[in-house]
Amino acid sequence: MKRLLAITAVIVAALVVLVVGTGARSDSSYKVRAIFDNAGFLVPGEDVKASGVVIGTISALEVTPQKKAAVVLEITDPAFKDFKQDATCAVRLQSLLGEKYVACEPTQPRNEGERPAPSLRRIRDGPGKGEYLLPISRTQSSVDLDMLNNVMQVPERERLALIINELGTGLAGNGEELRAAIRRANPALDNFDKFLKVLADENQTLAKLAEDSDLDLSPLARERESITRFIDKAGATATATAEKGDALERNFELLPQFLTELRPTMQRLQGFTEAATPVFEDLGAAAPSINQLFAQLGPFSEAALPTFRTLGDAAEISRRALVAARPVIRDLNQLATAVGPLGNQFATGLRSLRSEYGIQNFMRTTLGFSGALNGYDSVSHYARVYALLTICLREAVEPNISCSTGWDRRQAAAGASASASTLDSGASETGADASSGLTLPTVALPTAAAPKATTGAAGAAADGVADTGTGDEQSALGSASGDGEDPRAGVLGYLLGTETVR
Repeated sequence: MKRLLAITAVIVAALVVLVVGTGARSDSSYKVRAIFDNAGFLVPGEDVKASGVVIGTISALEVTPQKKAAVVLEITDPAFKDFKQDATCAVRLQSLLGEKYVACEPTQPRNEGERPAPSLRRIRDGPGKGEYLLPISRTQSSVDLDMLNNVMQVPERERLALIINELGTGLAGNGEELRAAIRRANPALDNFDKFLKVLADENQTLAKLAEDSDLDLSPLARERESITRFIDKAGATATATAEKGDALERNFELLPQFLTELRPTMQRLQGFTEAATPVFEDLGAAAPSINQLFAQLGPFSEAALPTFRTLGDAAEISRRALVAARPVIRDLNQLATAVGPLGNQFATGLRSLRSEYGIQNFMRTTLGFSGALNGYDSVSHYARVYALLTICLREAVEPNISCSTGWDRRQAAAGASASASTLDSGASETGADASSGLTLPTVALPTAAAPKATTGAAGAAADGVADTGTGDEQSALGSASGDGEDPRAGVLGYLLGTETVR
C-alpha cells in the first residue's frame, strides 16, 4: 500500500512539473511596451531592429491616458529578450517612401567589470499586463523630412512664426517640461549633447585648430562670393523642392516598382560585365599598341593630305570625262539590252556544253581524227601530206614549156599585146582585158596505176586543152592521167592509207 502511494505521488509530481513547464513555454514571448511622444506612420508588422538586425516586429499600437503613443514591441530573437533599464528605442525612417521602423539598443555598452543595469520592470496589472515597460524618457521620435519641407511653404511658415511668437506665453513656467519634450522629440539633440561632450574632451585640439584656422579659412574667404551664390542657389532649390513635394512623393511611391523592373536588367548587365571582363582585360593589354597606332596616324594623315587633294582634282577631271561619256554609256546600255537574249542563249549553250562534256568530246574527236589521218610505220607516226612543188603554181601571162598546165594561147597573145600597148602608151590602168585571158592551172594528180607523164605528153595535153578552149574539167583530167580512172579516188585512198606510199 505504501509502495502504491509513493508511485502515485511521483506520477502527480511529474504531471505538475509537465503542466508548469508547458505553461511556461506557451508564454515564452517577450514584449516591450515602449512609450513615445509621437508614433506617426508606424503600423503593426513593421520591423524592430538592433544594430541593423531585425529582432522582432511591432505587434500593436495604443494611446495612453496621457495622450502618448504606446508601441508594443514583440521580440522574437532569443539573444535580445532581456531589455535593461538603460535601453533606448527610437523611430527611424526606413525608406524615402515614408516607411518607418523602431531601432532599439537593449542596453548601453559598459566597461569590463562594470555591473550591468537591471532589467525592465514588468507590468503586473492594467493595460499591457505581462509586458515590460520602457518609459518615455528612454524613447525618441524622429522629425519627418516632409514636415521640414512644409515649414518653408505658406501657410505653415506664417503659422510657425505665430507659434514661435506665442511660445513664451503658452509655455510660461514650463521650461523644464519643454526642454525634456524637445530633447525627446528630436534625437539629434541627444546626439548634439554627446557631440559637445566630445568637443569638451578635445578642447586643446580645438584650440590648435583655431590657431591654424587662418590657413584653412583663407581659401573660403577667397571664394566667399561663390559660397554665397551656392547658398542662394541651395535656398532656391529647397524652395522648388518643397513646391514639388507631391510629385516627389509620387516618384518615391513608384520607385519600388521601378527597382523591381530594373532588377532583371541589372542581372543581365551583371552577366554582360562578367562575360566582357576578359575582353576588357585584353583591351587593356593592347592599349599601348593602340595608343602607338593613333600616335602614328597623325603623321600619316598629314602625309596623305596632298594625295587626297590630288584625288579631288582627279575626281573633277573624271566627272567631266564621265559626263562626256554619257552617250557612249547610253549606247552600251542599249547594246547590252539588245544582246541580252543572245547572251542568255550563249549562256545556255555554254551550260549545255559543260553539262554534256562538249570540250572533252571535241578534244577526243580531234585526237581520233588526227590519229585516223596519220599513219604508222616501223619507225614512228607520220603525217600524210602531199606537197606540190612546181612552177605551175605561180601566175603567168606567157606560156612556160616546163609547165604541163593547159594554156589558152590566143587569150595569152591578146593579153600580151594589150599589156605591151599599155606599157608603151604610158597609161596608168592595166585594163581588165589583159587579165581576162588568165586561167587557173590544172594540176594532174598522180595515181598508182598511171605512169609519170612526160614532157611530150604534157605538151600534147596542153595542145588538146588549147584546141577545145575551156573544155570539161573531167576530160582535161583524163588527158593528164592517161586513162579514164578518177584521180580523186587515188587521193582519197592515199589519205586513208589504202595506197602504197611511193
